[in-house]
Amino acid sequence: MSIRGTIRGLAERANPAFAVAVIGIPLLALVYATTFADVVHHTYVHVMAGVLWTGIDVFIALVLGPVLGGLDVEQRANVFQRLTPKTSFLLPSLSAVTIAGGITLALRIPAIFSHAYVWLAIFTFVALVPTLLLVGWQFDAFGDWRWQAWFGVVLVGSLAFLATTVPDFGWTEPVFVVALAIVAVLNVLGFGVLMPGEVRMYQQMTSENPDTQVIADIGMRNAKLGGIQGVFQLAVVATMVYIRYGGF
Repeated sequence: MSIRGTIRGLAERANPAFAVAVIGIPLLALVYATTFADVVHHTYVHVMAGVLWTGIDVFIALVLGPVLGGLDVEQRANVFQRLTPKTSFLLPSLSAVTIAGGITLALRIPAIFSHAYVWLAIFTFVALVPTLLLVGWQFDAFGDWRWQAWFGVVLVGSLAFLATTVPDFGWTEPVFVVALAIVAVLNVLGFGVLMPGEVRMYQQMTSENPDTQVIADIGMRNAKLGGIQGVFQLAVVATMVYIRYGGF
């Protein structure tokens, strides 16, 4: 049975041990942080995942991107064919752990993050629904029952979450609203644009006649968008510093 074009095939290209490690270790750290760890260790897991995520995005945008921009299309495509399988596992893992770690950490300090659940319900809707719409649009999947099923579950679930929390709506600290808005943008950009782009590159890599121009173009677009992500990530860092040292 061929594994070409599957997640297993992508893992083979990335190196199976690498794929397992970069998903397993962050997820285990998140489980530890949210179940057994104190606030200090929880903060460490959240911050370390965020530092790695931000650092990689900024490096790709500011260092690797300009280097690749100076190469011809074939050379550029060759680099992305080696790089994409690894980033396809590493970056979603780090971003998911950073976001989940930050949200669960905020819930541990309700005295600061007031009316947390209603704001998280708003965040869930704003972050997930546009992401799935972008995924459906990029893959022309609006007519696919699998996409429709996932979208239906997310839409109904997020609306139900909103419906159960809206009666308790109240204003929270503006810095939390800003942080949630930025993280929602990061989620939509990362999971709705960048990750589908990597999947499309992988589809080209495993096709009978790979289009190196498409691979190179999507790779360069993702590198530039990674720089935009880096700017938003630095803005989140600023909000975290303000929350920590702003007198709350």
